[in-house]
Amino acid sequence: MTVLLLEAFYGGSHKQLVDLLKEEMDDCVLCTLPAKKWPWKARTAAISFMQTVPPNPNYRLLFASSVLNLAELVALRPDLGKLRKILYFHENQLVYPVRKCQERDFQYGYNQILSCLVADVVVFNSAFNMESFLTSIGKFMKLIPDHRPKDLEKIIRPKCQVLYFPVQFPDVSRFMPEHKRAHLEKITGIKSPGGAGGHEGLMQPMSAHLDRGLCEGHPATPPETPPSPSATPEKPGASGSTNPCQEGDKQHLTFNPRDVSRGADDAQSPLHVVWPHRW
Repeated sequence: MTVLLLEAFYGGSHKQLVDLLKEEMDDCVLCTLPAKKWPWKARTAAISFMQTVPPNPNYRLLFASSVLNLAELVALRPDLGKLRKILYFHENQLVYPVRKCQERDFQYGYNQILSCLVADVVVFNSAFNMESFLTSIGKFMKLIPDHRPKDLEKIIRPKCQVLYFPVQFPDVSRFMPEHKRAHLEKITGIKSPGGAGGHEGLMQPMSAHLDRGLCEGHPATPPETPPSPSATPEKPGASGSTNPCQEGDKQHLTFNPRDVSRGADDAQSPLHVVWPHRW
């Protein structure tokens, strides 16, 4: 099977993802556009790929990030429209923070909705990313003056699943205390050799997820969301939102860092990684 990887914004996390996929899969073709002028890539990447993607009768699967307007591409290249199409969301343009509500460009979110409608599988890097996109579709489409499409969320949701962004770690199991290694093996069900290459057992390659869930067409169950840390009392008037467009339905999700660090010396407590991504 030949996998066609398309990345319209080949930089940062977008580059890391497709590079890892290419490394993990033997038979794939990678086509990219430079990580410059994101708005122009979101608007015109389809016509660029129309001309640069080489025809290949062995293509079976197309994997692209949501920067690309997938609907335009499959219309311009009918041969690619026949492939199994996987769309990956690093972020979504329905709730991406903007300075003012009127500054949000309708076209970007609209492109992503169109891409979801023609994709076979839609993958999000977090449950929040998925739910914030799906639940915002109806409100977003109300910006259309008339003849608004209906029930798009119901059409798109069955295609959606969560696949956390893969991180390639060096093998550190040989540095772990024996009780930590035993606990890790217990919760993963995979025995670590504790030496060079130990991560190959504990960390399954991204291609394994593609082979099992995405390529075979079996909807993958989204990973369980870990219980949120205890909420701390919020000061009156404090706002948890940095996006003025979301002032209508705020949810002040705050937590006490002490709840995370509590029990840090416990041999069985997991390591918590805090990732304050962008805003």
